[in-house]
Amino acid sequence: MARELAISLYLLVFRIIFNICKLFPQKKKTTFISSFGDNVLYTVNELEKQTDDRVVILKTSQCRIDFNKGERMVLLFEPKHLFEWVHSIYHLATSRMIFVDNYFGFLAVADFKSDVKCIQLWHAAGAIKQFGLKDPSNDRRSPRAIQRFQQVYDRFDHVVVGSEKMAAIFRESFGLGDDRMLRTGIPRTDFYFEKASEAVASQELKQTLPLIGEKKVILYAPTFRDEALDSAEIMLDVDRLYEEFASEYVLLLRLHPAIQGKFLNQYPGFVIDVSGYPDIHRLLVVTDVLVTDYSSIPFEFSLLGRPMIFFAYDLEVYEEARGFREDYKMLIPGPVVRDTEALIDVMKEGQFDYERILTFAEEWNEYSDGTSSKCLIEAVYERATGVSE
Repeated sequence: MARELAISLYLLVFRIIFNICKLFPQKKKTTFISSFGDNVLYTVNELEKQTDDRVVILKTSQCRIDFNKGERMVLLFEPKHLFEWVHSIYHLATSRMIFVDNYFGFLAVADFKSDVKCIQLWHAAGAIKQFGLKDPSNDRRSPRAIQRFQQVYDRFDHVVVGSEKMAAIFRESFGLGDDRMLRTGIPRTDFYFEKASEAVASQELKQTLPLIGEKKVILYAPTFRDEALDSAEIMLDVDRLYEEFASEYVLLLRLHPAIQGKFLNQYPGFVIDVSGYPDIHRLLVVTDVLVTDYSSIPFEFSLLGRPMIFFAYDLEVYEEARGFREDYKMLIPGPVVRDTEALIDVMKEGQFDYERILTFAEEWNEYSDGTSSKCLIEAVYERATGVSE
């Protein structure tokens, strides 16, 4: 009840400020709201090549991407930064294009001008877990909350998709028709088709972390679990991995901030904490084996054709809490292990199905061919009409 009251108050204040700002003239301006950032970055870079729109980027505290370049305006989009928050609402109310990369509750009350387009970039190329209207936690939410969710989803004029599989998921999860699906591919996947950029990224990372250039790389990047945010423990037995692989591999850990730094000084020459590194795609380029669980990272890592191991130690518990879209073991393109010993066995045996990885990559990246950012901007701005400068 208290949470619903706080949300209602926030939305009321937002609506009042937004409606006042709508009285100002619309500008030839595109505003991005970002909590993840990488899709936004690629879209902004392409937008600046193809149009002369003014670019405004509204960041949440979760976003780690540095957008500051040229004449872009970057603002913190949170009420605790009151001036920037109000300024952000002004830009939302006076832009001709709005891009978002996540669920943002304010959209439920943001009644944009009739010619404004709102495009959902989302933050994952595929989905293992249920979300949106299909999220199992909705059973514990009020009818008012569910109605608000749908109001947010209805605001999306287009949802960018990289495959027919993801288009079907968005239709169900957002309750939208197929006409809202924009099949241009995922902007950030362009990186995996730019071999020169990959090489530069790899070289830069090896200069920053010299150990990467000396050994093969295991990246452990698990899903953040809400119930474990206050815990500084992980289920992976780093001691055993150190015993088995320290001479051949380096272990990169991308963990929640609650755990960040825990292993830094225990395993010199083996463990590198990359939890604070902003660009996951650069880390993937230097990764030889990915260890994850229910994350969306494999959908793009598969484009590299490299092996993955799924360390799903809490599979049944997680499935009951979050729900899977389909049978987990049938979906993922790699062996499922429940403990560190099983993971070590898989690593030693090297029993990876590369054909399955390739098929997985093709299914989930159907429209992502290295030109996604370009195709997106061309599709969205093709019919855009001029507004006042």
